[in-house]
Amino acid sequence: MRDLTTKTKLYVLLGNPLGHTISPPMHNLAFEKLSMDCCYFPVEVSAEDLGTVFKGLSKMNVGGLNVTIPHKIGIMDFLDAIDPIAATIGAVNTICMENGKSKGFNTDGEGFIQSLEEEANISVAGKRFFIIGAGGAARAISMTLAFKGAEHIFLYNRTQEKAQSLVSEINEKIRHCAEAVGSEIHFQKEALGSCHILVNSTSIGMHPDIDALPIDPSFLQKELIVADIVYNPRETKLLQVAKEKGCLTVAGLGMLIYQGVAAFKLWTGIEPPVVEMREKVYQLMKEKD
Repeated sequence: MRDLTTKTKLYVLLGNPLGHTISPPMHNLAFEKLSMDCCYFPVEVSAEDLGTVFKGLSKMNVGGLNVTIPHKIGIMDFLDAIDPIAATIGAVNTICMENGKSKGFNTDGEGFIQSLEEEANISVAGKRFFIIGAGGAARAISMTLAFKGAEHIFLYNRTQEKAQSLVSEINEKIRHCAEAVGSEIHFQKEALGSCHILVNSTSIGMHPDIDALPIDPSFLQKELIVADIVYNPRETKLLQVAKEKGCLTVAGLGMLIYQGVAAFKLWTGIEPPVVEMREKVYQLMKEKD
């Protein structure tokens, strides 16, 4: 890594916790390969301190930021502008800074869909989805799926009111294709049984709680494609169980890579070295196994 100077452009990841993140080495490798005087680093911050920290960063030589759990929605209160797609989604994971002004974007949905379509060799158009969660990632994924022509989107969340609220937004802002799933087990099983793809968009199963499952594993049938946005561990308990049942599985690393690629292009206007970024991510995750 090159020495930092007052001219070094800074890129920051905001979230909490961040001990698991591998975004910094992925982005720093890209900057190094392109001989760019830039540095990407993580900053753990609480919800209470988010505004103060963000205001301070905006006064520094910061070119852009990524935002992860749990700040993808809360960060919007502090931005000068929001991209229309991100505004529709209602969550931001990427911020561009220019002349002290901030603009929020969302690359999560596009990153997830690109990963899913490549790794499962499918098109999301015309498919039926069961999505677990109703937070920032679920908003991005479900709304982007609605934009991309998914036939039907079931949303299940432990707090049913949050799922219903997101369903209402999808149906009103994009098109009528979403439905909340009741908390009773038989509702979950019935909805999932009619779907092509299950997506865990929560942090359930993430290190260190690697044995946690977001749904009853008996609901998984071999015809189902099971995707998890969690990338640490590389293969979550959900994906392990799904694979044992004969399901095709899609891990979270692809989404991490492609949302990062999209963010890099927004910040710099430059196409990053995707192959090298992917190799770096897989190398790091292999070392963690």
